[in-house]
Amino acid sequence: SASLIIDHSLVISKQGQPHQVDPALCAFETFGSFLMERFNSNKGGHINSAYDSNLDEPPVYEETNDDHRTVRPSVISAFGHDTLDRVPHIDFYRNAGSMSGHRAVRPSLQELHDVFQKVSEYTLEDDGERSSGTPSDDLESAAPTDDMKGMVKFGWIRGVLVRCMLNIWGVMLFIRLSWVFGQAGWGLGIVIIALSCVVTTITGISMSAICTNGVVRGGGAYYMISRSLGPEFGGSIGLIFAFANAVGVSMYVVGFAETVVDLLKENSAIMVDEMNDIRIIGCITIVLLLGISVAGMEWEAKAQIILLVILLVAIVNVFVGTVIPATNEKKAQGFFNYRSKIFLENFTPAFRDGETFFSVFAIFFPAATGILAGANISGDLRDAQAALPKGTLLAILITGLTYLAMALCVAATVVRDATGNSSSIINHTTPVICNGSTAVACELGYDFSSCEVEKCKFGLMNNFQVMTLVSGFGPLIIAGTFSATLSSALASLVSAPKVFQALCKDNIYRALHFFAKGHGKNNEPIRGYVLTFIISVAFILIGDLNTIAPIISNFFLASYALINFSCFHASYAKSPGWRPAYKYYNMWLSLMGALLCCVVMFVINWWAALLTYGIEFLLYIYVTVKKPDVNWGSSTQAVTFVSAVSNALSLSGVEDHVKNFRPQILVLTGSTRSRPALLDLAHSFSKNYGLCITCEVFVGPRSETVDEMNNAMEKNQLLLKKKKRKAFYAAVACDNFREGAESLLQASGLGRMKPNTLMIGFKKNWRTAGAEAVQSYVGILHDAFDFEYGTAMLRVNQGLDVSHIVEAEVSVCGSPPPQVAKMNEKLVEASLQFKKKQPKGTIDVWWLFDDGGLTLLLPYILTTRKKWKDCKMRIFMFNMWNLKELQEMIEPFRLHEGSKDADQIRALQKEQPWKVTDKELSEFEEKTHLQVRLNELLKEHSRSANLIIVSMPIARKETISDFLYMAWLDILTKDLPPTLLIRGNHKSVLTFYS
Repeated sequence: SASLIIDHSLVISKQGQPHQVDPALCAFETFGSFLMERFNSNKGGHINSAYDSNLDEPPVYEETNDDHRTVRPSVISAFGHDTLDRVPHIDFYRNAGSMSGHRAVRPSLQELHDVFQKVSEYTLEDDGERSSGTPSDDLESAAPTDDMKGMVKFGWIRGVLVRCMLNIWGVMLFIRLSWVFGQAGWGLGIVIIALSCVVTTITGISMSAICTNGVVRGGGAYYMISRSLGPEFGGSIGLIFAFANAVGVSMYVVGFAETVVDLLKENSAIMVDEMNDIRIIGCITIVLLLGISVAGMEWEAKAQIILLVILLVAIVNVFVGTVIPATNEKKAQGFFNYRSKIFLENFTPAFRDGETFFSVFAIFFPAATGILAGANISGDLRDAQAALPKGTLLAILITGLTYLAMALCVAATVVRDATGNSSSIINHTTPVICNGSTAVACELGYDFSSCEVEKCKFGLMNNFQVMTLVSGFGPLIIAGTFSATLSSALASLVSAPKVFQALCKDNIYRALHFFAKGHGKNNEPIRGYVLTFIISVAFILIGDLNTIAPIISNFFLASYALINFSCFHASYAKSPGWRPAYKYYNMWLSLMGALLCCVVMFVINWWAALLTYGIEFLLYIYVTVKKPDVNWGSSTQAVTFVSAVSNALSLSGVEDHVKNFRPQILVLTGSTRSRPALLDLAHSFSKNYGLCITCEVFVGPRSETVDEMNNAMEKNQLLLKKKKRKAFYAAVACDNFREGAESLLQASGLGRMKPNTLMIGFKKNWRTAGAEAVQSYVGILHDAFDFEYGTAMLRVNQGLDVSHIVEAEVSVCGSPPPQVAKMNEKLVEASLQFKKKQPKGTIDVWWLFDDGGLTLLLPYILTTRKKWKDCKMRIFMFNMWNLKELQEMIEPFRLHEGSKDADQIRALQKEQPWKVTDKELSEFEEKTHLQVRLNELLKEHSRSANLIIVSMPIARKETISDFLYMAWLDILTKDLPPTLLIRGNHKSVLTFYS
């Protein structure tokens, strides 16, 4: 025997690069190749002379003009013999439009199991379901429309690390970081940076788990959330996330323009006025950025590298400047190089102007919200599964340490307050009292005591240009500020259209599908770029974005919260499909991250948080109502299934109580379109509160009916969903109708979720259907009573079955004769009567026999439904009856033994056991006449009722013949409004106790 050791975590790709894959699929391809090599080698194995080595690979399907695929000869040699079976291979598990390889289709189970027909090739229609091995195909996996060759793809450094670092290193690094540490002190300042990094790191870990659970396509955060939590969450967050990025462009550009205007102001070069100059410079800048973006991802990536170099030089410039001896001018502005006294003085917080820890944290945290810059272009990454975890988490680490190091540098070298006047140097001939926040400066030879009385312009608390002061060469800090703002603006300008395009491709918002189209080899969203440009210019023209800034920050945080919740939810569901290659995550840590994001949203701005939740909730409701036709195998589905199983099991441990009784109906409708009136009335009883199973029995040879049944299962369930009927569809294939119905009565349901009431249509053609059909029909009623089912039978004068009309709709035959067409029209009208709102009227209940109360409960339930609310319930009960003979209806089914001798009578009964004997007719004469009299009373009192409900008579087995029983049912319900015969199982379903 041979042993095979497989490294489940790493596979070397054809290009020789390590690649992270699903362990299960990794084993398939390796083990399949091993087996084929072992059994087809020349080392002692069986050699098949007809063996073709080209057939070792999965079958390849070539597209043809008629949407069919041609399969190569399907018999291969494996395990020493010819077979249709295929060895495991990763290509069988690809989606229909896979960009990473061609999807192969394995033989179906029917092809392997049915009688073999030897053919060299055949065609099959690739409908996305057959032979795929999956319950339903991933609807988002549409085939790429553009040529894959020449597409620009990025690795983890250029595609993720660089983008994330540039987005996180914003203007906060050079403008507000010193103020944050001046207010909070470096003690709490470290806490602020650490808390921000905790939130982003947990989000990064959750994102790593999600993106290594499968192939990540374009759309970034939207793609991950929608595929994890479903289109409702994904569609709502995708729209606001794309909008946040679009507005973010204008915020970064305005920040850049303000810096430029400040320089113009210093040099007295203002063009119009400050506000209009910001607008002019902002619009010119965004036009240039748009040109770079539209030129292609390669040009945008090169621009980002240049900006990164400038930013790195500016950062190094700060560290170099801290060790260059300070001039008197810099000392007057509060910079003294490294001093332990300054470092200790700046340890404690000194909140001013109403600031608190939370308000300072709210100002700093948006600087950390650039961690999705790499994920937003996930469709342009060479290997998103490997790149996103590595690049994002490393970017968080590097930027976090950078913020911390630069903050500690200024905290150890710059005092909180300084006058900036060179005259502040202490003259030792004049005594100076050193106390308060200026005591350290006093000890270092500078008198800043005036800052205790009036606000100074310099120091950590007052000067936003501290980094320029500390640096070795001030203009480099200005260049770094430009680089930080422009790189963030460029990243957002690329992210917004990419995310928006992915959202539009999924067609969740149909009105936005226009923006789904891409252009060029990289499928660039040109239309999305134009829309983002328009939005950004609009907000740039506003000029002051302080009001909208907290809303945008909350939009980003809402995305982070849902990414964390997605990871938690997928882990909690414990779906077998959740098996991320990134193992360093924890479901409870992800939940904590989601809660932290929600808390931070309120810390930043409570009204912006409420507004964000409100917008997201409205979009969620919109998508839920629209019900987009997508199925991405979300964790929401998995949790729903787990909850359903758990609830069903918990119900099984509780005994039924009469107060909690609900009619759970098994209704023999056939196909869901065959008897709409029966289905509609049954659904009115169960609605959203009880179980309703529509059933169909396929009668005939197993070989013919099984395929028909399998094809009908999904189609009928989809029809129920389309008609908004909260019901299940079940079907069986049997040799005769009664056996099928008996199987359904016994096996339908699960635990307490099991039908307790059979609902069936009246067999209108019982006189002409034949003895076998009538015996089968009545036998089903006997079976229902045997299994202690309550039973309901609906009769509508025009009939219930419209299957022939449904078939005629798709038939190529001509129109039926006018008389038949008129009958069909009346039948269709009658079949829809329970679908629409019932007019004002009555529901007449003729409760003749105490059956446990089901005859009374069902009509009461009807009166609680919106469609029946205008109908009042009337109850009739009787004790005495007048009798009248019935001859005409049962005459054809009487045995007429008359004066025949005993032998002749026995021979007739043996030959026709289903016929009504004189003895039986005489014995049940009163009960027979009762049905006639009751029909007369029904016509007299209930002719105008919307619905009549009558206690169903019971036929004792082997005592009352089937035809006599059918005559009872027929004469009882003849020429009446819609009538429902009900017989409970004689167990109480009503109680008068509270």
